Amino acid sequence: MIEALPSREECIGILKKSGCNKKVVRHCKKVEDLALRINELANGDKNLVSVAAMLHDIGRANTHGIRHAVEGAEMARELGLPESVILIIERHIGAGITKDEAKRLGLTVKDYVPITLEEKIVSHADNLIEETKKRPVREVIRRFEELGYENVGEKILKLHKELSEICGIDLDLI
Repeated sequence: MIEALPSREECIGILKKSGCNKKVVRHCKKVEDLALRINELANGDKNLVSVAAMLHDIGRANTHGIRHAVEGAEMARELGLPESVILIIERHIGAGITKDEAKRLGLTVKDYVPITLEEKIVSHADNLIEETKKRPVREVIRRFEELGYENVGEKILKLHKELSEICGIDLDLI
């Protein structure tokens, strides 16, 4: 079954219509750019990566907290977007949140861990883009640790190494 995906322009319209501000839209564009560069080396589904990267932060129209991923997935579901896009939106936070972590964070108790290649690409591209600037993975990890998310760094580094191996280059170099 072929899933109908919106165009990049339609994604921008969806973000704006949903109430995302210009800062969120700019961030999503930068995440898409990096995700597509990673995807080119990793050979994932280009259209899926593009759309999901553009819409990964749609939930920021409602909240800038960790719930933005869950709310974004709900918004995407209401818009009738394909499940593959919905799952990327839901699983993009950090390098994934386990059931136990979800419970501690007050989220619906389930795994929010990226599984597919495309989920991993969008999640990690988002990790590496701070607002609109690409940051080295060690700097990203340090920032999460300063915010008190000490166990996130290990997961981010593991994901960075996995994708770097798939791509044949350290993602800090692209």
